[in-house]
Amino acid sequence: MLNKDAKEEVLIEGELLSQSLASLTSWHIGGIAERLYYPPDVEKLSHYLNTLSLEKPITWLGLGSNVLIRDGGIKGAVICTRQLQELYQQADGSIVAQAGVTCAKFARFASARGFADAVFFAGIPGTIGGALAMNAGAFGGETWEWVEAVTMINRQGQFTKRSANEFDVGYRSVRSKQGQPLQEAFIEGIFRFPLRQHTEGKNSIRELLRKRSSSQPIGTLNCGSVYRNPPGDFAARLIEACQLKGHQVGDAIVSPKHANFIINLGHAKARDVEALMEIIEISVLSQFGIKLFAEVKILGQKED
Repeated sequence: MLNKDAKEEVLIEGELLSQSLASLTSWHIGGIAERLYYPPDVEKLSHYLNTLSLEKPITWLGLGSNVLIRDGGIKGAVICTRQLQELYQQADGSIVAQAGVTCAKFARFASARGFADAVFFAGIPGTIGGALAMNAGAFGGETWEWVEAVTMINRQGQFTKRSANEFDVGYRSVRSKQGQPLQEAFIEGIFRFPLRQHTEGKNSIRELLRKRSSSQPIGTLNCGSVYRNPPGDFAARLIEACQLKGHQVGDAIVSPKHANFIINLGHAKARDVEALMEIIEISVLSQFGIKLFAEVKILGQKED
């Protein structure tokens, strides 16, 4: 009989080996994943995790809209949740959404059922799993304002349901009550909104997206906002004040439209983006004494 360590060296059903991750990110940047797995449902995901060695690193990936994957790729297993698409309303009025549901789809679903407060989700360019993990927000709304409970999965593939009050939630931050980084992954969220029936749900979403398009470089290769806004200020204002709009390293450029966006002009590498981020951070710290903190998550290994 194979032991746990021996089993992990065998290709598991549905796994892909040595796969480029560039096409799975909104920046179209990223190296090779040692292993890549798309769970078709949570039962298969549980089995997959139970099969992996506990020493095997795991990286979770949704739409890839808030990540920079380095050119050297990612060791271990990358789990892409895009096929986890269950979305439904329960008898008590709450909405259940699995991790792979896009926030735009969630906004349309909730809005169509009279939950006007969910419209802001249309402005989050990611999935529910990612929104839960970082308390994503847009247009003044934040994900965890509306979370009632979540289902999480651990390294052994075991599910645990947790209430919202078991977490410390802040601006683009979700941690355990003990202040520790989360050791489990969000696999499902249960949301509750007050019923505020309106007849312009679709129009409201279109108007919010129109406003976003007028101020952000929609249609370009970008990851969304690169930096968190510092208290009482805006990262974009600080970057623009450093005259960095249009500043370029390789094929990575600070958006001339919105300074908190970095655009891949077509052939940018992760090293170009990181070099540009270093210039931004040094410039803002030098000119304003403010340290910018990245909202984008940097994953993987630098290229040798």
